[in-house]
Amino acid sequence: MPGRNALDGVRSLGKEDADADSCTTLNETRRATLAEIDNARFSWFHVRVCLIAGVGFFTDSYDIFAISIASVMLGYVYGHGQHLSANQDLGIKVATPVGTVVGQLLFGWLADVFGRKPIYGYELMLMIVASFGQALAGQGHGANIIGVLVVWRFVMGVGIGGDYPLSSVIPAEFSSTRIRGRMLTAVGANQGWGQLTAALVSFIITRAYKPALLADDPLVLAHVDYMWRLLIGLGCVPGAIALYFRLTIPETPRFTMDVERNVRRAARDVTRVITESGAVGAAYYVDGESDAVVRRVRAPKATRRDFVKYFSRRENLVPLLGMCYSWFAIDVAFYGLGLNTSIILQAIGFGSPSAKVTGVEAVYENLKNIAVGNMILAVAGLIPGAWTTFLFIDYWGRKPIQLLGFVMLTILYIIMGFAYHDLTATSAGRKTFVFLYCLTNFFSNFGPNSTVSVFPGESFPTRYRSTAFGIAAASGKVGAVVSQVGFGKLVNIGGENAFVPHLLEIFAFFMLTGALSTLVLKEGKRLTLEEMSNERQEEFILGKAYSEGDDQAETGKEQGHIFDQ
Repeated sequence: MPGRNALDGVRSLGKEDADADSCTTLNETRRATLAEIDNARFSWFHVRVCLIAGVGFFTDSYDIFAISIASVMLGYVYGHGQHLSANQDLGIKVATPVGTVVGQLLFGWLADVFGRKPIYGYELMLMIVASFGQALAGQGHGANIIGVLVVWRFVMGVGIGGDYPLSSVIPAEFSSTRIRGRMLTAVGANQGWGQLTAALVSFIITRAYKPALLADDPLVLAHVDYMWRLLIGLGCVPGAIALYFRLTIPETPRFTMDVERNVRRAARDVTRVITESGAVGAAYYVDGESDAVVRRVRAPKATRRDFVKYFSRRENLVPLLGMCYSWFAIDVAFYGLGLNTSIILQAIGFGSPSAKVTGVEAVYENLKNIAVGNMILAVAGLIPGAWTTFLFIDYWGRKPIQLLGFVMLTILYIIMGFAYHDLTATSAGRKTFVFLYCLTNFFSNFGPNSTVSVFPGESFPTRYRSTAFGIAAASGKVGAVVSQVGFGKLVNIGGENAFVPHLLEIFAFFMLTGALSTLVLKEGKRLTLEEMSNERQEEFILGKAYSEGDDQAETGKEQGHIFDQ
């Protein structure tokens, strides 16, 4: 079937004879359509999908990690003693992951119910509005600015959460089998660029405001108020640019076939969008032979009963639980450190202003050094790690890369935790610590931080793929919330930042357990999405096609389901 054009099946569907809508013909057309997607040559359309989806991850990362720097600026302006209290710092950092959990579950479910295309773009609108809202937030007698920022960051988190399942499932469902891992990794790799851009923008803003900042009253620091607003507000720019392209992206043929159950339209979409030259910008829907009367097929439908039945099977439930815990484990460490990079750098004294530098000049030096430190960590660890994964994921596999990353992170966190005081006692030791910190970023991205989003994106049936992805991703953000609350409550036990080495030891434990959870996952290299779904595909369509207005359509009735024995 791989050599057959999907339109051949569409033409047979257009015949008036009874065989046109038979189970055999419909299943053949579906298999031919899937084969065209799975065997398609890499094209500009694949690049376009990666760029559209990748902008979301770029914006997500920028918005999330910019707060690590902005919180220091907020402390200078609104904090008592020019520092935010522990609860204030925790509030603005944890609000986004909490919102992200809500967004991942909500948008993941919505995308399986209404489709990828109808939902895609609304999550970006939430992120854009929330970024503006933060930048324009004000202080008043009836509203504390930190409280206002917490609300806006929660809203932004809902948008960011919605982006996760959609920006991973859409590329996975459009991708050919041999490049699917690289497409998903390329989309996720934009997180590193987003974090680098946040640090770079912070550095540029700090340098640009240097003359005005040095002229400020040391007790007021009015221009720092401008700086954090610019840093946060500029996060909406890439999202605003990408919004139009998201709203015009076509529906994935897999959703059209398996959830909307319109095989004819899916086959035409594949030929127009993926396999025909010059498809970009072409019409994505059937013309000529209008689908005024839509012909649906009888296929497994998403119902609560079917959901429970599918995930009650061990071969489906155990991998989902493994994905959930793996994502939880890596996010405990990744966000525990990523959102507190400025605290870690200050704790070890890396880049801290000289004791001779005082007043406003010390403020400037501290902000500049934090930005530089974040850029170093991104360039030396996050970005090369992600693109190393890109090179190997479709050759070596997802599972070995994730396992290697967890094992290396376990070793690195053990070294950094137990040797913390020795490493931070001297200038050479602090540089070694930063080098090890860069290695943790490298093996986070050449490891689980890149692969945890690949596993759910290519697993499970189309009717549940986005929902299951949202569940796995939400588990990760629960880990981010746990790590933020834990970090905020534990870091100063025994003195300022005195508990940092023990936090690193705790992170090592989670990395070890993450390695164990990886063992239950199914390798997806060179397997189609349908093979990864654990459902039989030979007789996926269960009955003849019917018209939506057909009295015998039995709409709403649960269909039978065919699983591997």
